[in-house]
Amino acid sequence: MAGYIEDRWLTKRPDPVTGKKRKTALYGQGKRYKVTGIPGVRSRSFDQLGGPNGANAWKAKAQADSMRGEFIDPRDGNITLREYFTSHYWPTKTGDPGTLRTVETRVRVRILPHLGDHRLNAIRVPQLRALLAELDGSYSPSTIIETWGTLSSILQAAVDDERIAKNPCLAKSVGPPSKPERKARAWSRERVKAVREGLDERFRVMLDLGVGAGLRQGEVLGLSVDDIDEVAEVIHVRRQVRVVHNRLVFSPPKGGKTRAVPLPSNLAARITAHRKAYPPITVALPWVNPDAPGTAKQAEERAPQTHDLLVSGPRGKGALRRSVFNEGPWKRALLVAGVIPPPPPREKGQRSNTKYASAPEDGFHALRHTFASVQLHERESVVSVAKWLGHSDPSITLKIYAHMMPEADGRGRKAMDAWLEGLS
Repeated sequence: MAGYIEDRWLTKRPDPVTGKKRKTALYGQGKRYKVTGIPGVRSRSFDQLGGPNGANAWKAKAQADSMRGEFIDPRDGNITLREYFTSHYWPTKTGDPGTLRTVETRVRVRILPHLGDHRLNAIRVPQLRALLAELDGSYSPSTIIETWGTLSSILQAAVDDERIAKNPCLAKSVGPPSKPERKARAWSRERVKAVREGLDERFRVMLDLGVGAGLRQGEVLGLSVDDIDEVAEVIHVRRQVRVVHNRLVFSPPKGGKTRAVPLPSNLAARITAHRKAYPPITVALPWVNPDAPGTAKQAEERAPQTHDLLVSGPRGKGALRRSVFNEGPWKRALLVAGVIPPPPPREKGQRSNTKYASAPEDGFHALRHTFASVQLHERESVVSVAKWLGHSDPSITLKIYAHMMPEADGRGRKAMDAWLEGLS
């Protein structure tokens, strides 16, 4: 088997006169025993020959791992997680700039402060348990699950780069908390009406599109008049408005897929009335990435697109930022409808408190839940509803909305009763 141990302090052959090995020029300098000659394995020196941490033990393991094609040099894992992420992992990442920004923030805020100074090969199950304990005091289970997935991806890349032998996040004895089961809640017709009446008139069509067509908020903000086909009675969902690097951009709908959604006549009439009261505005935004292009290919990919948007900002200028809408008109409408409580009274000497209560369950997405609820209640197929919502698989729709399907237990009992009657 290839590989041998070299004594760096004494010659290989003895002195012909004395019969003893002679001292080399390196005698007394550095580590004495060097393991070398193993294919694909860098030479490594040791202070001692025997023992579990000696040259003989390491040579045997390196030879066996090399034969199996599984050798990982421990020295490659001496790099810190921070250095690996910053210099090796992150510079090679590509993809949607908004997603990349989210992931980078997640790593720098939640992972590197706790594990950044640890060597890759020193991150084991105990360190992961400590990380989870730290995160548990500040973040929700969903956020911890996302953070854990990102950390696991980084460490798996380190495995693939042959810096560590295995990914400690895959150990069975440690893992993120389970995601609490939360059932999507649809709004009642009364609540939808009350919130709609609380909205500024120019924004009411947003609610109509959310509840009447199941569009996501960004898709509503990116909807052009050319996307509405009253003849075919469909809405073409082709883009959304997003914020990337604090700038507005057009980008494909979530999942990168366009779709067509049925256009009810009542919704069509509401859209027509809105267009008459608030004419569409022409808006040009970069496509996907607002950063200055560095190549001709990037310039072509990021070239601004121009669309006549149905919804515009508060003063009828430019595309509407969802944060502006959510913290302003939407929260005011929730307050008027009695969905959220009013802000606490102003303390003497303080400026007016305009920060509204948090409403995570009553955001714009509640309208989408309501759309799904109406469709499923009328026994529309899950496959069709999944297509209209833009879900990649009907199983996603079932997982989120199965509890909204009416009388499932009752119909099942009746079917089984009828079948069993034939056995008597």
